[in-house]
Amino acid sequence: QVQLVESGGGLVQVGDSLRLSCAATARTYGTYAMGWFRQAPGKEREFVAAIDWRGGRTDYQDSVKGRFTISRDVAKNTMFLQMNSLRPEDTAVYYCAADRTSPWGTSKRADEYEYWGQGTQVTVSA
Repeated sequence: QVQLVESGGGLVQVGDSLRLSCAATARTYGTYAMGWFRQAPGKEREFVAAIDWRGGRTDYQDSVKGRFTISRDVAKNTMFLQMNSLRPEDTAVYYCAADRTSPWGTSKRADEYEYWGQGTQVTVSA
């Protein structure tokens, strides 16, 4: 069982930065691939970024490449999403997720992640 808690969301202006954190409670945290997803009002949940269990492989949605950086500290059971040059279209609830079945993967599919956090709101004001 893995419990995930996101933090770091907030209200910012266009061009600002935010750093989201996802704290995990599980002794086997380090063997899980992790991902960030987001859901805007009236839209489906979408993939943002993913990282394998060692942090050596990452993948991003095209719209965030070059602006967002995913990372993790396995020793501290924490994953991060550094978001720079934020845009109004980045406004959403951001969720972190854990994939135990494919620790070397960076899946973009939400249904391949077994554990989810409660989400943190990110609002970018124009």
